[in-house]
Amino acid sequence: MPADATTPEPEFFQSVEEWMNTDGFRKMMQDEFPEDAAEWLDPVSRRRFLTLMGASAALAGAVGCNYSLRPMSQRKVVPYVRQPEQLLPGVPLFFATAVPQAGGVGLGLIAKSVEGRPIKVEGNPNHPTSLGATNVAAQGSTLSMYDPDRSKSATFGNSPVSYEKAVNAIKAELTKQRDKGGAGVRIVSEPTTSPTLIGLVEEFLKRNPGAKWVQYEPAGATAAKVAARDAFGKFVNPVYKFADADVVLALDSNFLDDGAGSVRAARDFMARRKVRTLKAGLAAKDGFDAPQNRLYAVESMVTGTGGTADHRLPLKPSEIEAFARAVAIELGVAGIAAGVLPDAAKAWVKPVADDLKSKPGRSLVVVGDSQPAAVHRIALAINQKLDAVGKTVVFTDPLEARASDSVADLKALADDLKAGKVELLLVLNANPVYDAPADLEFGKVLGESKAVKVHYGLYDWNHDETAAKCDYHIAATHYFESWGDVRGHDGTVALQQPLIAPLLGGHSIVELFANLLELSAADPHDVVMGTWRKHFDEKVKAGDFDVWWHKAVRDGVVPGTAFAPTTVPAASVAGLDAAPAAAPDGYQIQFFPDPTVGDGKFNNNGWLQELPKPVTNLTWDNAAIVSPKTAVKLGVSNDPRWTAGERGRLEADVLELKVNGRSVTAGVFILPGHADDAITLHLGYGRSLVGNTGKGSGANAYAIRTSTTLGFATGAAVAKTGAKMFLACVQGQYLMEGRRPYRAATADQFKADPDFAQVPAASPGEYKEIRALTPGTFEDWERLHEGQHHPLDAHHGEHGHGHHDKRVIPLSLYPQYPQKVQGTEASANYRRWGMAIDLGACTGCGTCTAACVAENNIPVIGKYEVSRGRNMHWIRIDRYSSIPGPAPFDDKLGGRDVNLAERAERVQNSAAIATHFMPVTCMHCEKAPCEVVCPVGATAHSADGLNDMAYNRCVGTRYCSNNCPYKVRRFNFFQYTDYSTDSLKLVNNPEVTVRTRGVMEKCTYCVQRIRNAEIDAEREHATRPKDRFGRPKIADGEIKTACQQACPSGAIVFGDLNDLDDKTGAASAVARWKAEPHNYGLLAEQNTMPRTSYLAAIKNPNPALAATKGA
Repeated sequence: MPADATTPEPEFFQSVEEWMNTDGFRKMMQDEFPEDAAEWLDPVSRRRFLTLMGASAALAGAVGCNYSLRPMSQRKVVPYVRQPEQLLPGVPLFFATAVPQAGGVGLGLIAKSVEGRPIKVEGNPNHPTSLGATNVAAQGSTLSMYDPDRSKSATFGNSPVSYEKAVNAIKAELTKQRDKGGAGVRIVSEPTTSPTLIGLVEEFLKRNPGAKWVQYEPAGATAAKVAARDAFGKFVNPVYKFADADVVLALDSNFLDDGAGSVRAARDFMARRKVRTLKAGLAAKDGFDAPQNRLYAVESMVTGTGGTADHRLPLKPSEIEAFARAVAIELGVAGIAAGVLPDAAKAWVKPVADDLKSKPGRSLVVVGDSQPAAVHRIALAINQKLDAVGKTVVFTDPLEARASDSVADLKALADDLKAGKVELLLVLNANPVYDAPADLEFGKVLGESKAVKVHYGLYDWNHDETAAKCDYHIAATHYFESWGDVRGHDGTVALQQPLIAPLLGGHSIVELFANLLELSAADPHDVVMGTWRKHFDEKVKAGDFDVWWHKAVRDGVVPGTAFAPTTVPAASVAGLDAAPAAAPDGYQIQFFPDPTVGDGKFNNNGWLQELPKPVTNLTWDNAAIVSPKTAVKLGVSNDPRWTAGERGRLEADVLELKVNGRSVTAGVFILPGHADDAITLHLGYGRSLVGNTGKGSGANAYAIRTSTTLGFATGAAVAKTGAKMFLACVQGQYLMEGRRPYRAATADQFKADPDFAQVPAASPGEYKEIRALTPGTFEDWERLHEGQHHPLDAHHGEHGHGHHDKRVIPLSLYPQYPQKVQGTEASANYRRWGMAIDLGACTGCGTCTAACVAENNIPVIGKYEVSRGRNMHWIRIDRYSSIPGPAPFDDKLGGRDVNLAERAERVQNSAAIATHFMPVTCMHCEKAPCEVVCPVGATAHSADGLNDMAYNRCVGTRYCSNNCPYKVRRFNFFQYTDYSTDSLKLVNNPEVTVRTRGVMEKCTYCVQRIRNAEIDAEREHATRPKDRFGRPKIADGEIKTACQQACPSGAIVFGDLNDLDDKTGAASAVARWKAEPHNYGLLAEQNTMPRTSYLAAIKNPNPALAATKGA
């Protein structure tokens, strides 16, 4: 019917956008979604995702660079109208970059970007410091970029100002300094190894020759630098070659987990700890037929390095110098006087020295940063005596510019501030008000100074102690948001490229100096590229620069930039001929950067705050860590509370620690194996100004740490206050109670009995049947293939396996999984995903847990919820303590035949304690106890044997968790995921479901990565080689779980157990690992058939130290 003149014409919209601007749409949104209407009615909020996703040059070019873009400060991020060439919705892109870490040393990374949002990092295999692995700080750095507490603009006082105004204020002060040659200008920054930034600062200092630059790091390698200067007459950078070291002595050094180059050190050292017996594994270089190195650890605090050592000696921090002197004297190093050693340590000296001496050119001594320069000098002399220099340790020029004694420099700066000599102070990415030595009173000095003070950093006056004392603040960029470069541990340069435009309007430090120097090219990209164009013209010379530059950005590494070795003279031992002064009476307090939040830089990072710390498994706090014997002496205790049992709340006595008139209080944590009469207090907590996440956490160790007690303080007074506090500790039970979850043996024991790890604590007489129900073993293969020999079994029957007892499976109370398909078990022909973990290579660092959090959208729940036993991590690292005996499973501490009184007495013998680390995640049992009790079928088996979770089917009965013997399921008691903070929404991985309240969750073997690989394989069906079942082959190593990919020591492997060729004997890495005789299933005697299994640790103790404990 035609419309008449009074009938309005129907309204047609040319776009959804036009419709959204109508009154009708607004009313509908207000009626239907009153809480969220504002997001849709505001045209800016409506496009918030597209606005924020504005990736840098990376989205437009093949390697993430576009020369036509204006400087970052002038760029506007707008939603794309036409889809960029490389961007497919839902398909991630990967870009090479690098993160600066301890000492400004870079770790090469590959960053995953989804539609312009960087959400995850992996190690860059091209980078020598990374070799494809990462650490906890790198994994947590992604969340730091999305931190809602980050500075959003420049400020003057407490008021926002423009970036230009702040820069002009600095320029005005520099103009006043022109006639003085910049004598009133000071720069204090964290150490940097960036060639571009160093070049800019050097140009700045050239124009202001009277200015001074202080590079300060609160927990840096100052003592090592000073020792090198005193020993060699110049500053040098040591590069350790752990792959070539047969014997290593670590003096208070956690070199496997901490410091520049630790990721590479863990990979190199642990590669020689993996024991393999099968020809296929040896040919594939999975390991060696016996441990190829030996590690001695002499330390106060139990560390990952000490826990994995073949021998560990706990000493007070001050006694380590005496031990180093004794070893040097035993080795024949002249000019060194002896110190006073306890009797237990004296028994170590000759065996250790003889072992080091027996491997000339293949032994090494490393010293931790907390030890004084004298110990480092002694180690330099020992390494020269051992012919290690040039072989297991190489020296290069310093990585940073103007290497110096940074503590002395900071002290001189404080004196200049007091004297009124400083008229302009630039504080760059540093927080000396919080972390400077307490005797400098830097906060008071800075507050009283009349200088113009400018702070540059990620946090403003409201969330940073130093920013609060400064006149101006300039918002910094995250390394994901800016161009830059940084050197690795050997000098190799990694390039940093932005993956996203600055979320909150920050400006890079390169841009800041380019603006201050008024360079014609202030675009950070152009400045960085200019540095390397000059390098190309001077060093490379051949070829086309653009091609060379594009490849360097794509690979993330500038070729040929590793520093060449430098020669060093004989190490001077002048001044070491006098015996060290005896430590005063009292306790000794040792300071270390916190294993998760570092020196305080990551205090506002929820991922790292909630990450259980290695060894202690504490979260959200530091603590005064003491030995059991010291705890008895002080009359303090830890009490796991009923509110969370052994996985949550720990009631701790509070101690007051006093050093030279300064004091701090902290809760006590009792740690077996810790040195007696010593206390470890980690740095990085107790901040007075910090974001909402870190507020109120921990005790400020800097309050009692002075310029003369940087590593440790002696003569401390320690007293129980009578107060109590709660610590959030995710593990309260540290004894194995005779259950043998962690299994280990010496190399000789393993050689005598390769099957030692197969005997479980329960049903020991049935270990052969149990092994037949452990996926991946020879016996398991024979069970599935009707008695056929395993393709890797070159010596059938050698390890005791033989004809399979068909009664084993029917004895189970559970349904048979997987079901038979055409008369054959599905496990024989489906892809059969599985994981193996080598306990001998695990240092308990927690990188696997951090990577899992980043990959799988695991929420941060806070200290209170953790203290109630509700932590959400899908993978945990259990720490066990034992006193090993002569047989593999002898445990004189936690054995079944040890009563409580004997345990209480024996645990006080710290020298006898051995520490073990065991990652535990969902085992993906083929007979999963969780599946049979779920009333709604929310947890079930997939065709390839994964234990799946259907989140939208789960009703939260928690029966599955109650029936899981491994306790690896996590329940969302509340709405833990943050749906309200805009920036935190962007960090989530879109390939992983974000769980809600009332849902159970657990490890999925990173199923999203498995399915993506399967889709890729099917898409390439015509071109891919086929496996033995005719399917397009997924190459071994093509799928890596997040934990496997991140692990610094390479302790985890994942793959298809059925990736075996019975004709050629070719097999996947996981199939090779699981076929080893020391592979075992955790609680396999429960008949769960776990797909995740463990390789028992094989130690390599020195027979000459067999009489000592703790091996």
